[in-house]
Amino acid sequence: MTTAHLTIDLSAIASNWQALNRLTDCATAAVIKADAYGLGIEQVGPALAAAGARQFFVAATEEGAALRRVLGPGPEILILSGHMPGDAPLLQQADLVPMINSVDQLLVQVEALPGHHFGVQLDSGMNRLGMEPAEWAALRDIAEAQDLRLVMSHLACADEPDHPMNAAQLASFKEMVQEVHAPLSLAATGGILLGRDYHFDLTRPGVGLYGGLPFVDAAPVVTLDLPVIQIRDVEPGETVGYGNTFVAQRPTRIATVAAGYADGLIRAMGGSATVTCDGQKLPVVGRVSMDMLTIDVTALDHAPAQLQLLGQHQSVDTVAGFAGTIGYEILTSLGARYNRTYIG
Repeated sequence: MTTAHLTIDLSAIASNWQALNRLTDCATAAVIKADAYGLGIEQVGPALAAAGARQFFVAATEEGAALRRVLGPGPEILILSGHMPGDAPLLQQADLVPMINSVDQLLVQVEALPGHHFGVQLDSGMNRLGMEPAEWAALRDIAEAQDLRLVMSHLACADEPDHPMNAAQLASFKEMVQEVHAPLSLAATGGILLGRDYHFDLTRPGVGLYGGLPFVDAAPVVTLDLPVIQIRDVEPGETVGYGNTFVAQRPTRIATVAAGYADGLIRAMGGSATVTCDGQKLPVVGRVSMDMLTIDVTALDHAPAQLQLLGQHQSVDTVAGFAGTIGYEILTSLGARYNRTYIG
């Protein structure tokens, strides 16, 4: 087949959730936004529910409604963007929990869906989403008089354990939630690894479930195999690809494989990336084009049928490093035209 093959290990996702859950003494949710970080809510959602997850976070109400269709009644689905204009019918029909981020959202919630459950997100210093301390102080009694399911905040630097922002946000969050009776949540994957002071009543791992840093003990989740379309011999002085960016310095064998930036293989990684063949690393040469990569396979003693970009030998964060980005971007960019196989 011409298109690349993406294998997604659902048992590894479940195992990663269970491993992160064991690090805490509280409940553990699962962040499954952006179509389960690009890996598919229809498959990943049930796998996490079977592993024991009972609370799920998504970014938007539409995502929540789609996840409800997959999971059915029962699991709690929380919406990080809160209650946006026009969300009320879906929030009610799909039994979703908006995480209210502002005074305006709280007013909309109370007016449009009186008695409907919600949570509140507080800004402990990230300055992205959430109520400021003064806003929360003014509205706390109103919020607690309703069906308040959760009060949460989000850490800005949890992937850097020694960063002073972590302790500062922890202190700010503790101050804002004194004597709050609703469950509390501060930690995503990085926050779980910071220790029990950050765990409160609920943690909400995301990227660690899918094999990404900072959860270094995560089981690998994705494997991406790229079929070889053609292998050619290139003489010294000849060039490869757009812009003549690679010039052969010796007789070189070049394999052209079927995947490119249209498949989420970020153009910026060209010139520094490697793929593997049975664990042996082989350099990507020339530019990443829309549908193809070119690989120097001179070191191999055979003509490979496929080469591997992601897998046991190169994680999503390794590949992200080639492009100067993060594993989140690699995961969520994985292309729609891959042949996908779910195992486990």
